[in-house]
Amino acid sequence: MARERDNRGEREDRDNTFVDKLVHINRVAKVVKGGRRFGFAALVVVGDQKGRVGFGHGKAREVPEAIRKATESAKRALIRVPLREGRTLHHDVHGHHGAGKVVLRAAPAGTGIIAGGPMRAVFETLGMHDVVAKSFGSSNPYNMVRATFDALKNQDSPRSVAARRGIKVSQLQSRRRVEDAEATD
Repeated sequence: MARERDNRGEREDRDNTFVDKLVHINRVAKVVKGGRRFGFAALVVVGDQKGRVGFGHGKAREVPEAIRKATESAKRALIRVPLREGRTLHHDVHGHHGAGKVVLRAAPAGTGIIAGGPMRAVFETLGMHDVVAKSFGSSNPYNMVRATFDALKNQDSPRSVAARRGIKVSQLQSRRRVEDAEATD
């Protein structure tokens, strides 16, 4: 019995490391004989600010219940995103979902998060400090968040690229430095 309590305490500590942000609440009405019945849908982004992030959608009659459901859903759907120096992307990347399209660009230190509402919430919970993002097409928060996740899933670290090509990471990094030097000239 005591052991179960200890495990539960550890699980709660692990969950407390997550930061959640409410992105959008949608109120919907169902017309019935006596009037209108309102329901709420919540979109929540959850992350550990160390490279893991997820989003979830929850629906209920009350707002707090919808947010709780969305948060649980987000914690079940976490993805890991490789970050350069723990602050920005390794490379520029595009993502889309439905009519929503996003472009995410790596940025130098001190740039900050330059992004619109739903995308900003994703980057803040992810723990990204420097990024420039632009959204095109749909401004629907659901499509923007899904497009951002599509882009983040396409993010590759130099380690995974080097493993896929069968070369060392140092070789890959040296090529990058040469290309950066040529671009500045």
